[in-house]
Amino acid sequence: MGAKPPRRIGLLAVTTRACRLCLICCGLIAVAGCATPPEKDPVQIKLNDLDTRLVRIERVVANQSLLELANELEAARSDVRSLHNDFDLVSNNLAASRKQQKDLYADLDRRLKALEGRAAPGAAPALSGTAGAERGAQPTADASASGATAGAGPDGAANAGAASAGAATGVAATGSAPAAGPTAGSAAPVGAGASLPVPDGNDRANYQAAFALLKDSQYDQAVTAFQQFLVAFPDSTLADNAQYWLGEAYYVNKNFPESLSAFQTLVDKYPQSRKLPDALLKVGYCDYELARWDQAKKVLSEVVAKFSDTPAGHLAQQRLEKLAAEKH
Repeated sequence: MGAKPPRRIGLLAVTTRACRLCLICCGLIAVAGCATPPEKDPVQIKLNDLDTRLVRIERVVANQSLLELANELEAARSDVRSLHNDFDLVSNNLAASRKQQKDLYADLDRRLKALEGRAAPGAAPALSGTAGAERGAQPTADASASGATAGAGPDGAANAGAASAGAATGVAATGSAPAAGPTAGSAAPVGAGASLPVPDGNDRANYQAAFALLKDSQYDQAVTAFQQFLVAFPDSTLADNAQYWLGEAYYVNKNFPESLSAFQTLVDKYPQSRKLPDALLKVGYCDYELARWDQAKKVLSEVVAKFSDTPAGHLAQQRLEKLAAEKH
């Protein structure tokens, strides 16, 4: 009976001590959690990072200058794309234009060669009216003489007609004098101050009339018309063209010396003419026909060097290759 009271006291003490230890542990745990600095807390770090990024985004959105710059950059890119398209279109048009020009020149050259082949037979009927003994080259010489002496006066034309008629007296005695008229018909008007193809017309009308004569294979009349045009309209914008077709009319008639002179006049007098490459090419052709091989090579090489991308340049190269093949 006397030992029980002390035992109860010991149980109470143990319980009290255990409670105290629990409270101390909880307090230590709470203190340990509160002791972590904010800057090392992962949650706080993430929040700070998100806040910083959000601020940056707000600044970019609020900055209108950047948006305007982006819009301007996109507009510039669109303009560049449009310029590229325009450039491609112009390039295609230029290529098509060059091809068309080359085809037209090749067709013209082909037609002139065909006319050259018919030039001598076509000249014979006009010649037979004056004298049967004269050759097809004589009307060409008469036309050349008229071109060289344009403005010499009526006497000069009459003398030329008399000389032409006198050469045929041994073949056709009857009607020889009247026959001399048609022979000198294409030359006399030039020396005698003949009128233009279209006397009351302007330079364009007379140019077209002269060109029509050339297309109709009336070469002597075309020579006369172009000569008269150059006398009447020396300052016309069509003067260089007229000079060129004068050379072509001589060339088709195989009057290569006069043709060479006409083309060389264009080269010297109209250096800015669009006909310059073609005229220089024909100078080389005339030198070739006159067997002036070295001069022909020099002129044709000049055409190739200056106008390599033109039809005239290609034709000059072909003629140079022909000269090399012929070993001239």
